[in-house]
Amino acid sequence: MEHRKVETAIKGSPRDMKKWLELLLDPNIQFPGESSEYRRARNQLLESERELRRMNQQVAAQRRALPPGGVLQGYYVFESAADGSQVRFSELFAPGKDTLVIYNMMFPRWSQDPRAGAPGGETALLPLVEQPCPSCTSIVDGLEGAAFHLAARINLAVVAKTSPDRLGTYAQERGWHNIRLLSSRNNTFNRDYHGETPEGEQLPVLNVFSRDEDGIHHRWASELTFAPGGDTSSLDPIWSIWGALDMTPEGRGDGAGYPSLQYE
Repeated sequence: MEHRKVETAIKGSPRDMKKWLELLLDPNIQFPGESSEYRRARNQLLESERELRRMNQQVAAQRRALPPGGVLQGYYVFESAADGSQVRFSELFAPGKDTLVIYNMMFPRWSQDPRAGAPGGETALLPLVEQPCPSCTSIVDGLEGAAFHLAARINLAVVAKTSPDRLGTYAQERGWHNIRLLSSRNNTFNRDYHGETPEGEQLPVLNVFSRDEDGIHHRWASELTFAPGGDTSSLDPIWSIWGALDMTPEGRGDGAGYPSLQYE
């Protein structure tokens, strides 16, 4: 029997969230074989998880309520990793989308990072110190999958100090096709927005910008990284591997050498 090709996709409509939440409701949930000790401990943890959810929602609301930050200071021109063309900062905003999220990828990596380099391809031929950061790579791996969905609402880009040729080559080797990749080698964006130290070391930072009638404003950055006792956990919301590991008995481990570009 011959099957005719479907010419148009079914567009659908938003689901009824009230009905969906009613479907999820199960206050007496239990799993096969669990003990009463497990259920007591799990219910206690459930209360902590509910409180964490409340705090996350509160912090997100505070973040959204921030007043506009400083007006964009520089006239930044990037180079596209796709074709080497010049891209002005203002061109990163698509029509009708007034929010821009930029992740600063460490490419080159931290000069004292001894983790394994790329397993093959042209990137593997670079000196280790000129290769990309494994942690940043894992973040962009995750953003690559999300980029298709995010593009419906916001603008998203990844910038790196390396050349557009090297960035484009690495994208091909990693299978990155959806994420917009830009070289910042010829501007001061990284330095100005804390993605680079005065000594030229690259840093992982997430910045959010918005556009309105007054121009382009900085709105938020992952600056918890730079606070006393800080670390890169401020990037966790876009770093999917940690969310998965936090669900496991082993957890994140000591973090030595993880993530990597090669695993045994």
